Amino acid sequence: MELRSPLPLFTRGLGRGSLIALDCAAAGAYTALLVIARLTGEPPTARGSLLPVWAECLVIAATALPVAVRRVWPLPVLGTVLVMTAASIVLDTMRDPFVASACALYTVALESRGGLRVFTASAGLLGLAGVFARPLASVPYWWLNGPGLILFGWATMGAAWVVGRAVAERRAYAAGLAEQSAQRAVAEERLHIAREVHDIVSHSVGLIVVKASVANHVARSRPQEAYDALRVIESISRGALSEVRVLLGVLRSGIPGQAPADTESASALGVDALPELAERTCSAGVEVDLRVLHADRLPEGVGRSVFRIVQEALTNVVKHAAPTRCRVVVEATADEVSVEVADGGRPGAGARTRPGGQGLVGMRERVEAYGGTFSSGTLPEGGFRVTARIPFARVEGGVLP
Repeated sequence: MELRSPLPLFTRGLGRGSLIALDCAAAGAYTALLVIARLTGEPPTARGSLLPVWAECLVIAATALPVAVRRVWPLPVLGTVLVMTAASIVLDTMRDPFVASACALYTVALESRGGLRVFTASAGLLGLAGVFARPLASVPYWWLNGPGLILFGWATMGAAWVVGRAVAERRAYAAGLAEQSAQRAVAEERLHIAREVHDIVSHSVGLIVVKASVANHVARSRPQEAYDALRVIESISRGALSEVRVLLGVLRSGIPGQAPADTESASALGVDALPELAERTCSAGVEVDLRVLHADRLPEGVGRSVFRIVQEALTNVVKHAAPTRCRVVVEATADEVSVEVADGGRPGAGARTRPGGQGLVGMRERVEAYGGTFSSGTLPEGGFRVTARIPFARVEGGVLP
């Protein structure tokens, strides 16, 4: 059973319900703080207030409490908070640092509601309230009276708007990166599947075509040789069908309700399968000299790539050079594996440029996926050679793919 360690507390993403509950707690605590400050302050008669204490407490609650549902109704909450903030300033009920208004405006900016017009209207309403606010003798004129009150309100609202828009743009950018990453992963998976299908079909069909041509040519004169060719075709066809089933099983393994893939069969095509591949190629008229050195502990992915590279290279030899001789050398060192497949060319054909195709492109992509190097080209004495070097990392007691 796999055990997963819990994430640290501050890296967990809070759900919408948890965030609303947090807003409710913050709005309640802020309202209680303002009400206590009003009750313990000067009485309304001493300040010349137009409202009794209980009415002032109601105005305070109507200003701060709506912030609790700012995520549910952003625009209505902003409108309510702005109107009540302006009323509390004009009635001299409270002159808070515009915390409630800033929180409500931040939510609107974060959700891109209303655009810049909402900010302009909010700043205009608070500025109008500052114009009609009654000056206080207990504070400096430029702090919470007249122009000071207006400038302070605009600075607070502007900061809330800028921060909200910045966070919204950051989230949109992150969402775009996540979508691009998902699309890139899908494209890479499609490329991987196409490469696997190409390797399976190209190799198997190429050998089948060669053996079918032989069987058709000697069917009447040498029937036993034709029967042998048909047996090879049957063996190759069964192997290709088995590989296709494995590939389809891997694809279906991620679909709900489908049986899991046979992972052992999927990973069996590695360096250990090269002798069987060489034997099948020999039956198509290519004498293969296979040497595998120190490659018994390659990572699974690297071993599968080595097999596919050799398979594709031998398929090209069968298509373009058979009958001929071919040398295959796979050698692993401490941190990389090298692959060389070289053939002598078709007898009497001389040095000719071998036509390219998707096979060489697929081999290069496999090698470059591991940060390796790949080269291919004709030999001066005739024939064609493919070389690849694939790096990998080793650890004590094993290897890292």
